[in-house]
Amino acid sequence: MTAPRVTVVVRSSPADRAGIQVGDEVLALNGHRPRDVIEYQQLADGSEVEIEVKRAADSRSDLLDVRKEAGEPLGIQVSSAVFDRVRTCDNHCAFCFIYQLPKGMRKSLYLKDDDYRLSFLYGNFTTLTRFTELDAERVLTERLGPLFVSIHATDPEVRAGLLRNPKGATSLRWLRVLLDGGIEVHGQIVVCPGVNSGGVLVDTLAGILDQYPRLASVGVVPLGLSAYSHEPEMRPHTLEEAMEVCDTVSEWQGIFSTVLGRRLVYAADEYYLLAGRELPPAEHYDGFPQHENGIGMVRAFESAFWGSSVAEDGVRPGFFSWVDGAPPAGYRARRTATGGGATPPSAPRLTKVITGTYGARVLAPLLAGLGRRDVELLEVENRFFGGNIGVAGLLTGTDVAGATSSGSAEARYLLPDACLSDGRFLDGMTVTDLPRPVEVVPADGHSLRMALEGAR
Repeated sequence: MTAPRVTVVVRSSPADRAGIQVGDEVLALNGHRPRDVIEYQQLADGSEVEIEVKRAADSRSDLLDVRKEAGEPLGIQVSSAVFDRVRTCDNHCAFCFIYQLPKGMRKSLYLKDDDYRLSFLYGNFTTLTRFTELDAERVLTERLGPLFVSIHATDPEVRAGLLRNPKGATSLRWLRVLLDGGIEVHGQIVVCPGVNSGGVLVDTLAGILDQYPRLASVGVVPLGLSAYSHEPEMRPHTLEEAMEVCDTVSEWQGIFSTVLGRRLVYAADEYYLLAGRELPPAEHYDGFPQHENGIGMVRAFESAFWGSSVAEDGVRPGFFSWVDGAPPAGYRARRTATGGGATPPSAPRLTKVITGTYGARVLAPLLAGLGRRDVELLEVENRFFGGNIGVAGLLTGTDVAGATSSGSAEARYLLPDACLSDGRFLDGMTVTDLPRPVEVVPADGHSLRMALEGAR
């Protein structure tokens, strides 16, 4: 078990008053070594907390008495969310994006997790193939929800084939245990054309109605395929296939509404863009339960951009958001723009909004609606990953640098923070490595509108 290292100490916080410093390792709280940040927060919840730390300066151990209000945060951030080993994934899914990464990226990006704790903290989807009775007992006792579960198919044979793991045929039994125990669970179906599409998708939705009607929501999302995939059966959706998925989801929303009184299933925004269909209105998404999964994100963004009260909480600040010392509070934490940034100009000048190919289709009409000649869209093609990867969250510094290098040095560039995790792009670059200064803006409609208003 690795002791968490303190990365941030909030000034004048209980931890700061007790003398905890950046670089110290937290060995124990009240005599217990926490396994993860969940247990750590529970141990730190009281008004008196005895913390054993290993000092960064001289490696000595100190016992510190921290006094605070019950429930008041200690005022520190630690280097990781899991202090024992991350539960790695033993599936071999042909559609897994980890297998589609190019060589030479930082090692942490190649770690496949299937850890329910990261599902609770960050919204990572788990297949439950490594879930145990002890895990179920902890989740039910500590009420660790919501959790996010990859379903993909309810037919045992089909699911085992998709996961390339015989345990995939039986691991959804834990989903029933969680739901019967009153845990909020959101499901996901990654549709691979010709594998679990068409009739298999229909059977899966029927299986959900029959076996797992207590699911809070189910997201249907398309296969993401980079140029580095070596799976011949994996291919992008055709126009007709995307339209079929939209129609299937719409039909089953009607069935679920009739039987359960709620839509339950939602198609990813990407499907409507692929199919050339108008996206459903904001109220169709019933509070955006899978907003962070790219479902309803367009409508929420539009509403917030034009000043509506639609909330966009839950957006993850970047893919692979739990790696490399991401804040342990996970994607539920309040978003802040990370990385460097230029100071907004005092006089109007050309502002370029950086986004991916899918984002460009959403932002173009919004920016046009402002009627401003000093605002332009800078669409960046994802050459780093290639394939059908077009979301802004997977843009790399390499591609952003290429797109901005030939642009005006006098222009103002706005970069969505969804491109960054812990201040870095997926290829390891930072904003300071770019050829033009950029301002990092939270990837929500309200923040973008406020940043554009700052250019006036």
